[in-house]
Amino acid sequence: MGEAEPKAPLALEAMAGALQRLVVRNEKLFIDGEEPKLGPEPEGKRRGLAAFRGARAPSISIATYLERIYRYTSCSPSCFVVGFIYVDRMVHKDPGSLVVSLNVHRVVLTSVMVASKVLDDVHYNNSFFARVGGVSNAELNRMELELLSLLDFGVMVSSRVFESYCFHLEKEMAWSGASQKIERTIIDSLNVEIETPENDKTKSFPSPPRKSLG
Repeated sequence: MGEAEPKAPLALEAMAGALQRLVVRNEKLFIDGEEPKLGPEPEGKRRGLAAFRGARAPSISIATYLERIYRYTSCSPSCFVVGFIYVDRMVHKDPGSLVVSLNVHRVVLTSVMVASKVLDDVHYNNSFFARVGGVSNAELNRMELELLSLLDFGVMVSSRVFESYCFHLEKEMAWSGASQKIERTIIDSLNVEIETPENDKTKSFPSPPRKSLG
């Protein structure tokens, strides 16, 4: 009998739960399935998270999607906490940007990938993340640049902020009945230059089974 796969870190469960509740809350604002209009878009510019929007909501759950990313990319658990911080920063910067079922998977994939480039000494390249996430490499490249632009390239996360988000995610889990602590990885203040798709020189790795978001 083979050994059971190791349980995914609590950071994944906490992030999935928090994002799922956010999606449910945001979609209550919909009228006839359309996102509410919160002001005119600047001419020739896509607003906020519009660049991450898919044609339809994927059938895979947020939790299963995060587990797939973790399984095939071996991101450290801290990448999921920092990815959640990036999502929170983006929506606070533009309150008109709603995380909903049409964009949450792409937002998650891009945020975790960027966090992996910041935190992990060894990380997979964009084409590998694209295959894992079920999007094209060109699409992921565009979303990475959009995310960095929305963050004003502010990918620095101090250990104090990291710890505060761990507590926030733990409170989210306690609210849903699961009172456990997220694994901490001590991180110093981060202030690094992110490699964009044009200058990304990370090594290519064997591809995982193909998965499409549709």
